[in-house]
Amino acid sequence: MKRFIYLLMGLFCLSLSAQAQKKEFKFGKITAEDFSAKPFGQDSAASGVKIFDVGDCYFEYNDNNGFVYVFERHVRYKVINKNSYDLADFEISLYKGNVNYKEDLLRMEAATYNMEGDKMVTTKLGKDSKFTEEFDKNYQIKKYTLGNVKEGSIIEYKYAIRSNYTFNLRGWSFQSDIPTLYSEYNVKIPEYLIYKPSFMGYYRINQTKDEMINAHYVSGVTSTAKYSQYVMEKVPAIKKEPFITTMDDYITSIEFELMGTRYPNDIYRDYTGTWPKIIKGLAEHENFGLFVKKNSAAKQLLPTVIKSEKDSLKIVELIFNHVKNNIKWNENYRMYSSETNPKNILDKKSGSSADINLVLISLLKEAKIDVHPLLISTRENGQHPGHPQITKFNNVLAHVTIGGKDMILDATNKDHFLGMVSYQNLNHQGFSVDLQTQTGRWIATEPNFGDEKTYNYALVLDDEKKLKGTMLQYYKGYGALSFRNRYRAKASESEFLKSLKTDKQGLEIDNYKINNLDNLNEMLSEEIKVTIEDNVEEIGGNLYVNPLLYERTKDNFFKLENRQFPVDFAFPTKESIRSTITFPDSYEIEKLPKGGVYKLPDNKGSFTISYVTQDKTVLVRSVIEINKALFSPEEYFDIKELFKVIVERQAEQIVFKKKS
Repeated sequence: MKRFIYLLMGLFCLSLSAQAQKKEFKFGKITAEDFSAKPFGQDSAASGVKIFDVGDCYFEYNDNNGFVYVFERHVRYKVINKNSYDLADFEISLYKGNVNYKEDLLRMEAATYNMEGDKMVTTKLGKDSKFTEEFDKNYQIKKYTLGNVKEGSIIEYKYAIRSNYTFNLRGWSFQSDIPTLYSEYNVKIPEYLIYKPSFMGYYRINQTKDEMINAHYVSGVTSTAKYSQYVMEKVPAIKKEPFITTMDDYITSIEFELMGTRYPNDIYRDYTGTWPKIIKGLAEHENFGLFVKKNSAAKQLLPTVIKSEKDSLKIVELIFNHVKNNIKWNENYRMYSSETNPKNILDKKSGSSADINLVLISLLKEAKIDVHPLLISTRENGQHPGHPQITKFNNVLAHVTIGGKDMILDATNKDHFLGMVSYQNLNHQGFSVDLQTQTGRWIATEPNFGDEKTYNYALVLDDEKKLKGTMLQYYKGYGALSFRNRYRAKASESEFLKSLKTDKQGLEIDNYKINNLDNLNEMLSEEIKVTIEDNVEEIGGNLYVNPLLYERTKDNFFKLENRQFPVDFAFPTKESIRSTITFPDSYEIEKLPKGGVYKLPDNKGSFTISYVTQDKTVLVRSVIEINKALFSPEEYFDIKELFKVIVERQAEQIVFKKKS
């Protein structure tokens, strides 16, 4: 919930000016003011500027489909320099799930405008510049490319979409990666439909209209409609930064989800107004609650899986291992199963995250384990706003309680152990739903382990300026999972070793051994015999060596002076490097860097580096510890300065000089 608090603080603390009166924009009516448009404020050096971006969402009615909505968008850009030439490429995503829920592109027009002398030249969208891509079974992407784009060009798009998927209206982003002079979204909703808006981002969206108007439809139906207008002016660009969930969490935007209906001669029908209503819908859904309830496959399978085991934790482990090892994940995150019966998934031996984890829940329930579905919004999908909103979830895990302790299970990867979920699921919280009592609660999804890596080098520097010896590398927690994922992604070990050497200059692998690749209960490790060239530099007869070699942190991830967003590592991390270098008798140490200890306040993180010499051996130890997953914007300076020190100190070299 911490990030949600940050977002609320930003919404109340930040505001941008807005005009109450609706502006009028006509396609093709380009003004001198458009050609003189410039970026502003902190974005004055931007490569492009969005002159305006105006959207309208309104409803139509027909006897066959009832209410459907139309979404119109009109956007105009000014290209400042060649870095914004990609504004000429435009995409429109259309949902095409089935005949009942689909979107159609009604119209599309686009053009490029350039001043040649005192004359404006218009280049319209050509027929051969339109493409359609079938992205997957649910989505189609229309792609367009405008021609004659150069520095100073004006680019304009205008299109309309009709959708009968009215559970969610098209949302609106007031912010993008270039600055925006004016952004407006107009929404007109019939009195019979009640939608709840969700606001995101750090700037307050100004609602300049909130009134009831008369609405007339082609079929003769009339009603009143709620007219809401949202406007923002001079919206700064948003820049992508490292260690976040998704930029969508921070872009100033608005979304709409259907909460209920109130038709004439009918009662008010609540769909997603409260959590109990949402959970009731899940319990009665054939691809969720009713799927879990079907237990014939579980009854047949369980005796062969748990046999005579009585211990609850061991039963959970046996069932978890069976599911993760027998059903292969198709790499799709879903909240609803693709089937209506667990037996079909068990027979297919493959499926989405929902297929796998709902089967797991079904088996655990039959084994009398206290288990509930845990609804998740993945990191890529963004943070859930916290209030009742079902469509913001896109995944499901299993929430088990044993001995009063919570445990989260994710059976989509055979390298997961009990309590480990994939990186994408580490979005800080999930909503656990009790399908029987139709209640739910938020629980933390923070792991009690992190990413731990240890590198031990034992190397000898010879007279040919080569380093020879062994590299022992150990991995725990998410460090081990990351390694296993990389290793298994390659077709063979030789392919893996080839990729291992890609960014490691001068590395030759003489012998390689991996330990405990498939044993999740033991430490995963690599034993590598190596010969390393081109990592010892000779200047003026002296030898310069960086003892941390390939594992040092070369760049500071945090480059901005200030940051509005939290720094989200997903889990704590610890990296330890122990490098021992034995140097030739013909050399002695000319310069040895100084050690040091650097700590963040309240033990949130630290960096330690030390150098010890004995006879002809130098021992270097470097330890980086980040002890929590999430840092607030107020803590950004501390984490930035820590990594600045890490980069500087890990770059220091040992200098050897020839004995006289």
